[in-house]
Amino acid sequence: MTDDTPDPMKILAGALPFLKRYDDQIVVVKYGGHAMGEEETALRFGRDIALLEQVGVNPVVVHGGGPQINAMLKRLNVQSTFVQGLRVTDEAMLDVVEMVLAGPVNKQVAEAITRAGALAVGISGKDGGLVRARKLTRKVRDPGSNLEQVLDLGYVGEPESVDTKVLKLLIGADIVPVVAPVGIGANGQTYNINADTVAGAIAGALGAERLLMLTDVRGVLGPDGRLIPEMTVAEVRAGIEAGWISGGMIPKVETCIYAIEKGVKGAVILDGRVPHAVLHELFTDGGAGTLIKP
Repeated sequence: MTDDTPDPMKILAGALPFLKRYDDQIVVVKYGGHAMGEEETALRFGRDIALLEQVGVNPVVVHGGGPQINAMLKRLNVQSTFVQGLRVTDEAMLDVVEMVLAGPVNKQVAEAITRAGALAVGISGKDGGLVRARKLTRKVRDPGSNLEQVLDLGYVGEPESVDTKVLKLLIGADIVPVVAPVGIGANGQTYNINADTVAGAIAGALGAERLLMLTDVRGVLGPDGRLIPEMTVAEVRAGIEAGWISGGMIPKVETCIYAIEKGVKGAVILDGRVPHAVLHELFTDGGAGTLIKP
């Protein structure tokens, strides 16, 4: 551990007021991006989540796995197409996505948490009807005709409802749920769902105290390029309207807004590559990213 790496014990030394705030509260953590890529980073994340559980917080982890899916597709020589940041998913692609997300990625995340001293169980959104999904539709405007066209993304879905029964059983037994972002439709069809969206839907359904979105950026940056520590939903919408919240940050803040409107007390976008970012965000005054509040 280098001198500039925060020591989790030092963080917890001044954390008593925050421990009281989060005692027996649910914190949903979306884990993905490059934060999942390196083994040491993954093990450190597992230790932080285990520590949350051991100090009385009820963490729920929802993970992505884009880089791992890409690696498997490359091994299988399967081409991948993205539209508006979403992977077009045909039947063959769906088999690969589900195999990777609900298989090795899910189990590796759960194993890292269990190895660190908490008990974690990996499930997918299909288990126990956790995430009921519907087909996601996207519209784009044709630049030539200026007419709107509906894009067919294949078996890409969005959450329609969340049944929290399985999650509450696991939480009640002091088990950390680790959720892979696939869902099931009314006809039994499997859907590939964006992990951010699943995390927001689960956080909202559980009425979580916090939704933590671990990303590859520091948080929301203002027009001057500086990190904004705290924003209201109204301020976020104004930033989108003004154009300085743009690109890939828009779906992330929209997920935060959705979760807050469903009852989450606050949602945070933070850099998952920073050591112990989760602990720093929850247990220090400064926080570690951008907190979005009602």
